[in-house]
Amino acid sequence: MSDVIGTAAGTLWKYLDKNGESSVTKITKATKLDAKVVQRAIGWLASEGKLNIEVNGRTETISLK
Repeated sequence: MSDVIGTAAGTLWKYLDKNGESSVTKITKATKLDAKVVQRAIGWLASEGKLNIEVNGRTETISLK
């Protein structure tokens, strides 16, 4: 499972590098990754200090540091 999450983290990183700040919903739709895998990839990258996460109401946006 960690290889799936690691691959998803790489996909997420590349998406954010190319597209900038995005909502979790937009990332999930654009990358076609499973929502749970996206959340785990966000956790992986966040634990390494590589993401900015902002919550505005019900919208959570993710960007690279």
